[in-house]
Amino acid sequence: MIPPPHLSSQLAVNVLDAQSLLAAFGVLGVGVVMFAETGLLIGFFLPGDSLLFTAGLLCTGGADRGVRLTLAPLLVAAVVGALAGSQCGYLLGRRAGGALLARSRSRRLHDGARRAEELLDRYGHAKAIVLARFVPVVRTVLNPMAGALGVPARTFTLWQVVGGLVWSVGLVLAGYALGSSIPNVDKYLLPVIALIVVVSLIPLAVEVLRSRRAAKTGEARG
Repeated sequence: MIPPPHLSSQLAVNVLDAQSLLAAFGVLGVGVVMFAETGLLIGFFLPGDSLLFTAGLLCTGGADRGVRLTLAPLLVAAVVGALAGSQCGYLLGRRAGGALLARSRSRRLHDGARRAEELLDRYGHAKAIVLARFVPVVRTVLNPMAGALGVPARTFTLWQVVGGLVWSVGLVLAGYALGSSIPNVDKYLLPVIALIVVVSLIPLAVEVLRSRRAAKTGEARG
Protein backbone atom coordinates (compact mmCIF):
# COMPACT_ATOMS: atom_id res chain seq x y z
CA MET A 1 0.00 0.00 0.00
CA ILE A 2 1.39 3.41 -1.01
CA PRO A 3 1.10 6.06 1.72
CA PRO A 4 -0.57 9.41 0.89
CA PRO A 5 1.77 12.15 -0.45
CA HIS A 6 1.62 14.26 2.73
CA LEU A 7 2.43 11.22 4.88
CA SER A 8 5.30 10.27 2.60
CA SER A 9 6.82 13.74 2.97
CA GLN A 10 6.64 13.49 6.78
CA LEU A 11 8.18 10.03 6.81
CA ALA A 12 11.02 11.28 4.61
CA VAL A 13 11.71 14.39 6.67
CA ASN A 14 15.32 15.26 7.44
CA VAL A 15 15.37 16.35 11.09
CA LEU A 16 18.73 18.08 10.58
CA ASP A 17 17.37 20.33 7.83
CA ALA A 18 15.23 23.35 8.77
CA GLN A 19 13.43 23.54 5.41
CA SER A 20 12.59 19.84 5.49
CA LEU A 21 11.14 20.12 9.00
CA LEU A 22 9.07 23.16 8.10
CA ALA A 23 7.77 21.63 4.87
CA ALA A 24 6.66 18.50 6.72
CA PHE A 25 5.27 19.90 9.98
CA GLY A 26 4.92 23.68 9.64
CA VAL A 27 4.41 25.79 12.77
CA LEU A 28 3.64 22.74 14.92
CA GLY A 29 7.07 21.33 14.07
CA VAL A 30 8.72 24.52 15.32
CA GLY A 31 7.09 24.19 18.73
CA VAL A 32 7.98 20.49 19.00
CA VAL A 33 11.60 21.05 17.97
CA MET A 34 12.00 23.96 20.39
CA PHE A 35 10.67 21.79 23.21
CA ALA A 36 12.86 18.81 22.32
CA GLU A 37 16.04 20.84 21.83
CA THR A 38 15.73 22.77 25.07
CA GLY A 39 14.01 20.18 27.26
CA LEU A 40 15.16 16.72 26.21
CA LEU A 41 18.79 15.65 26.02
CA ILE A 42 18.04 13.60 22.91
CA GLY A 43 17.24 16.84 21.07
CA PHE A 44 20.73 18.34 21.29
CA PHE A 45 21.38 17.77 17.55
CA LEU A 46 18.27 19.61 16.29
CA PRO A 47 18.71 22.82 14.22
CA GLY A 48 17.19 25.35 16.63
CA ASP A 49 18.81 28.58 15.39
CA SER A 50 18.44 27.91 11.68
CA LEU A 51 14.88 26.61 12.16
CA LEU A 52 13.70 29.77 13.91
CA PHE A 53 15.39 32.06 11.38
CA THR A 54 14.14 30.11 8.37
CA ALA A 55 10.61 29.94 9.78
CA GLY A 56 10.56 33.72 10.19
CA LEU A 57 11.82 34.18 6.67
CA LEU A 58 9.12 31.90 5.28
CA CYS A 59 6.43 34.11 6.84
CA THR A 60 7.13 36.81 4.27
CA GLY A 61 5.71 37.25 0.80
CA GLY A 62 9.19 37.05 -0.70
CA ALA A 63 9.85 33.58 0.65
CA ASP A 64 9.41 30.26 -1.14
CA ARG A 65 5.69 29.81 -1.77
CA GLY A 66 6.01 26.06 -1.34
CA VAL A 67 6.28 26.62 2.42
CA ARG A 68 4.36 29.61 3.77
CA LEU A 69 3.94 30.26 7.49
CA THR A 70 2.01 32.88 9.47
CA LEU A 71 4.01 35.07 11.84
CA ALA A 72 1.70 35.24 14.89
CA PRO A 73 1.14 31.46 15.30
CA LEU A 74 4.83 30.90 14.61
CA LEU A 75 5.89 33.25 17.42
CA VAL A 76 3.47 31.57 19.82
CA ALA A 77 4.72 28.09 18.91
CA ALA A 78 8.38 29.11 19.16
CA VAL A 79 7.99 30.85 22.52
CA VAL A 80 5.81 28.15 24.11
CA GLY A 81 8.11 25.37 22.90
CA ALA A 82 11.29 27.12 24.03
CA LEU A 83 10.01 28.11 27.47
CA ALA A 84 8.17 24.88 28.24
CA GLY A 85 11.15 22.83 27.06
CA SER A 86 13.63 24.62 29.29
CA GLN A 87 11.40 24.33 32.33
CA CYS A 88 10.87 20.63 31.64
CA GLY A 89 14.63 20.10 31.32
CA TYR A 90 15.21 21.88 34.63
CA LEU A 91 12.62 19.73 36.42
CA LEU A 92 14.08 16.55 34.96
CA GLY A 93 17.54 17.57 36.12
CA ARG A 94 16.26 18.43 39.58
CA ARG A 95 14.67 14.99 39.96
CA ALA A 96 17.14 12.78 38.15
CA GLY A 97 20.33 14.71 38.89
CA GLY A 98 23.37 13.68 36.87
CA ALA A 99 21.92 10.26 36.03
CA LEU A 100 20.48 11.60 32.78
CA LEU A 101 23.90 12.60 31.47
CA ALA A 102 25.63 9.55 32.89
CA ARG A 103 23.51 7.30 30.68
CA SER A 104 24.55 9.08 27.50
CA ARG A 105 27.64 8.03 25.57
CA SER A 106 27.68 11.14 23.38
CA ARG A 107 30.99 12.96 23.75
CA ARG A 108 29.41 16.09 22.32
CA LEU A 109 26.71 16.01 24.97
CA HIS A 110 29.22 15.58 27.79
CA ASP A 111 31.34 18.43 26.40
CA GLY A 112 28.21 20.58 26.39
CA ALA A 113 27.53 19.65 30.01
CA ARG A 114 31.05 20.67 30.99
CA ARG A 115 30.67 24.03 29.22
CA ALA A 116 27.27 24.56 30.83
CA GLU A 117 28.75 24.01 34.29
CA GLU A 118 31.62 26.38 33.43
CA LEU A 119 29.13 29.04 32.33
CA LEU A 120 27.24 28.76 35.63
CA ASP A 121 30.48 29.02 37.62
CA ARG A 122 31.97 31.86 35.58
CA TYR A 123 28.99 34.13 34.95
CA GLY A 124 26.55 33.29 37.71
CA HIS A 125 23.07 31.89 37.31
CA ALA A 126 21.27 34.77 35.57
CA LYS A 127 23.83 35.58 32.88
CA ALA A 128 24.70 31.93 32.21
CA ILE A 129 21.06 30.92 31.70
CA VAL A 130 20.52 33.73 29.19
CA LEU A 131 23.81 33.20 27.34
CA ALA A 132 23.26 29.45 27.05
CA ARG A 133 20.27 30.05 24.78
CA PHE A 134 22.60 31.18 22.03
CA VAL A 135 25.07 28.29 22.22
CA PRO A 136 24.09 25.02 20.47
CA VAL A 137 24.15 21.90 22.68
CA VAL A 138 24.84 24.06 25.77
CA ARG A 139 21.25 25.35 25.66
CA THR A 140 20.12 21.71 25.77
CA VAL A 141 22.22 20.54 28.71
CA LEU A 142 22.30 23.68 30.86
CA ASN A 143 18.66 23.27 31.86
CA PRO A 144 18.99 19.82 33.48
CA MET A 145 22.42 20.84 34.79
CA ALA A 146 20.84 23.86 36.52
CA GLY A 147 18.29 21.56 38.15
CA ALA A 148 20.92 19.03 39.20
CA LEU A 149 23.21 21.74 40.62
CA GLY A 150 20.42 23.24 42.71
CA VAL A 151 19.86 26.57 40.95
CA PRO A 152 16.80 28.10 42.70
CA ALA A 153 13.60 27.46 40.74
CA ARG A 154 12.52 31.11 40.85
CA THR A 155 15.89 32.31 39.55
CA PHE A 156 15.98 29.73 36.78
CA THR A 157 12.40 30.39 35.67
CA LEU A 158 12.86 34.16 35.52
CA TRP A 159 16.04 34.10 33.47
CA GLN A 160 15.11 31.21 31.21
CA VAL A 161 11.99 33.16 30.27
CA VAL A 162 14.08 36.26 29.53
CA GLY A 163 16.62 34.32 27.49
CA GLY A 164 13.97 32.23 25.77
CA LEU A 165 12.00 35.27 24.63
CA VAL A 166 15.05 37.11 23.33
CA TRP A 167 16.36 34.01 21.51
CA SER A 168 13.16 32.68 19.95
CA VAL A 169 11.42 35.96 19.13
CA GLY A 170 14.69 37.61 18.07
CA LEU A 171 15.64 34.94 15.53
CA VAL A 172 12.13 34.66 14.09
CA LEU A 173 11.85 38.43 13.66
CA ALA A 174 15.36 38.61 12.19
CA GLY A 175 14.35 36.09 9.53
CA TYR A 176 11.08 37.93 8.93
CA ALA A 177 12.87 41.26 8.57
CA LEU A 178 15.33 39.83 6.04
CA GLY A 179 12.58 38.19 4.01
CA SER A 180 10.58 41.43 4.00
CA SER A 181 13.50 43.56 2.83
CA ILE A 182 15.04 41.36 0.11
CA PRO A 183 13.00 40.42 -2.99
CA ASN A 184 13.04 36.72 -3.94
CA VAL A 185 15.00 35.92 -0.80
CA ASP A 186 14.30 32.21 -1.27
CA LYS A 187 17.03 32.18 -3.92
CA TYR A 188 19.56 32.92 -1.19
CA LEU A 189 18.02 30.68 1.47
CA LEU A 190 20.74 28.04 1.60
CA PRO A 191 23.63 30.55 1.95
CA VAL A 192 21.66 32.46 4.60
CA ILE A 193 20.98 29.28 6.59
CA ALA A 194 24.65 28.32 6.31
CA LEU A 195 25.59 31.75 7.66
CA ILE A 196 23.18 31.38 10.60
CA VAL A 197 24.66 27.99 11.45
CA VAL A 198 28.19 29.42 11.35
CA VAL A 199 27.21 32.42 13.49
CA SER A 200 25.47 30.17 16.02
CA LEU A 201 28.69 28.18 16.40
CA ILE A 202 30.81 31.27 17.17
CA PRO A 203 29.99 31.34 20.93
CA LEU A 204 30.85 27.66 21.10
CA ALA A 205 34.17 28.21 19.35
CA VAL A 206 34.99 31.13 21.65
CA GLU A 207 34.32 29.01 24.73
CA VAL A 208 36.51 26.19 23.36
CA LEU A 209 39.39 28.60 22.69
CA ARG A 210 39.06 30.11 26.15
CA SER A 211 39.09 26.67 27.74
CA ARG A 212 42.20 25.66 25.82
CA ARG A 213 44.01 28.88 26.72
CA ALA A 214 43.06 28.45 30.37
CA ALA A 215 44.31 24.86 30.29
CA LYS A 216 47.62 25.91 28.71
CA THR A 217 48.03 28.71 31.26
CA GLY A 218 47.40 26.24 34.09
CA GLU A 219 49.96 23.81 32.66
CA ALA A 220 52.53 26.59 32.30
CA ARG A 221 52.06 27.66 35.89
CA GLY A 222 52.24 24.08 37.06
